Amino acid sequence: MNKKREFDFAGFYSKYGIFFLFVIMFLLMSIINENFLSGVNITNIARQIVVITILACGEQLMLIAGLIDLSVGSVLALSGCVAASVVVNTGNAPVAVIIGLLVGLVCGIVNGGILVAFDIPPFITTLATMMIARGAVYVFTDGVPISQLGDAFCWVGQGYIGPIPAPVVIMIIALIITWVILNQTRTGRYIYAVGGNQDAANASGVNIRYIKFFASAFSGLMAGLAGVILMARMNSGQPIAGESYEMDAITAVVVGGTSMAGGVGNIPGTIVGSCIIGIIKNFMNLQNINSYWQQIVQGIIVCVAVIIDVKVRKANSKA
Repeated sequence: MNKKREFDFAGFYSKYGIFFLFVIMFLLMSIINENFLSGVNITNIARQIVVITILACGEQLMLIAGLIDLSVGSVLALSGCVAASVVVNTGNAPVAVIIGLLVGLVCGIVNGGILVAFDIPPFITTLATMMIARGAVYVFTDGVPISQLGDAFCWVGQGYIGPIPAPVVIMIIALIITWVILNQTRTGRYIYAVGGNQDAANASGVNIRYIKFFASAFSGLMAGLAGVILMARMNSGQPIAGESYEMDAITAVVVGGTSMAGGVGNIPGTIVGSCIIGIIKNFMNLQNINSYWQQIVQGIIVCVAVIIDVKVRKANSKA
């Protein structure tokens, strides 16, 4: 006689929990606030999650590899302001966008180079580069916003491709690229391996230094892309832009099921995690909740997500 199989909550939550949570939250918010489901508000939510989702693409590679990047908010500001300066001085929007991306990539390369050359913990490395990049953007702009960016540049953040906002299309492309890297390439498999068990990956011949360098460079590139989009959306190069955005990106990734311990995570979860953060912020704004309380709520979300992650990992390890 076969024993009745017990319900595997840990396995169920790790696969589907975040999606059920999103649906429940979406329905509740729709009921509580009649403006939540309006077309204008849904479009606003889509635009608002673009920057965080793109940052989350890079942050996810870092976390899966057992790393973390605290510099993305500052790199976003530096990349965006450099791009804004280029377009103001040259009038060439495509060149400005490319240079903004290159600035982000260079910052990521610097992070990765320090990590692999000196074997410094990523938390310390990216904390230092976060402060350096933030200081650099203030030096570069003298603390003054850069305005008059022009219609061609602003299209990146404000334009449309058919009925779909251009930044949403760019976000989708970034998500597809990240998914392909993680699921269709050898580098992606190695990223999971390094985050899951670095010693085992090293023993299997994985070039751990390259994986850490690649993840850092990709995170910087995504920060550069997010910076260009954000400045284009605001039609201004703001040196204060991106403050605490690294926390938003990490929150989205962790809420989406990526483990802070490394080795676990997927793009669908990160998309839902970004949407959850986006709709929570949007709902609190619709309800006129003080921004200070919004920070408290976000902190609680991170704490709960990490606790659940730890519990689920322990349950899976015992199974």
